[in-house]
Amino acid sequence: MTVDTEKKGPEDTPPAGPEAIKAVPVRHYGRYLSALVALAALGAIVFAFAQGDINWDAIPEYFFDDRILSGMRETLLLTVLSMLIGVVGGILLAVMRLSRNPVTSSIAWFYIWFFRGTPVLVQLFVWFNLGFVFEYINLGPVYKDEWSDFMTPFLTALLGLGLNEAAYMAEICRAGLLSVDEGQTEAAHALGMSHSKTLRRVVLPQAMRVIVPPTGNEVINMLKTTSLVAAVQYYELLRNAQDIGQSSGATVEVLFLAATWYLIMTSILSVGQYYLERHYARGSSRQLPPTPWQKVKANMLSLRRPEVAR
Repeated sequence: MTVDTEKKGPEDTPPAGPEAIKAVPVRHYGRYLSALVALAALGAIVFAFAQGDINWDAIPEYFFDDRILSGMRETLLLTVLSMLIGVVGGILLAVMRLSRNPVTSSIAWFYIWFFRGTPVLVQLFVWFNLGFVFEYINLGPVYKDEWSDFMTPFLTALLGLGLNEAAYMAEICRAGLLSVDEGQTEAAHALGMSHSKTLRRVVLPQAMRVIVPPTGNEVINMLKTTSLVAAVQYYELLRNAQDIGQSSGATVEVLFLAATWYLIMTSILSVGQYYLERHYARGSSRQLPPTPWQKVKANMLSLRRPEVAR
């Protein structure tokens, strides 16, 4: 039996593994400083309001007052009706703006230019004071009445907000329509579909993915913009809150109350907007973004310690 007496050299020794990298975390002192500054500013604001002469008991006292709830209903009604006018008018103006007819395209352009270029409050005052210009409204055999009886605060608010919103929705809808490839329109026409049917069945469903997100923002913005109609004697949330503040002496406290209700309503609308955007993202995203409940569930599962394999 032969014994292998050959010694192994350094070249036959298996190489050692790489050394463990000692990771040193980078310290972000700027973040710590900015966090301290933000906390100090927040504490100063809280301390200032705590020292102020504010009757905090007035907020829960009037939180569910009949006038506040009535103002909320009027605010929501005005928001829905104004957005309905804005969406319908915006789609019509967008189609006119993209038309090859120079007359309709120019009219749509002038409308958008005028209503986007003037403040909403000015438009409300113009509608409200047109009685100084027109004594009567005469639509022939259809309707005839004095302008002051015809142009009520509700109609003033509806026209001022709805017509202004139509100009913004027109640009949103136009961007959505232009986002759809022209080849699909040509293919639909080649199959014998009319222009209106192509718009309803092919273009608009795909354009909704672009139209919906900014439209949700417009709804939330409209809910807050309705507070401007208090200037034309329309009794919505802010106007009723101002009346309560004047009669009770808690002027600032009731304004805090109105701001709280606006925050509640806009938060609810924001949740609805999230799920609506998620619905229309099904055709463009491979994986839908998680819902708030799914995020909470994932965070709870991540807190559990993994089991050690035996």
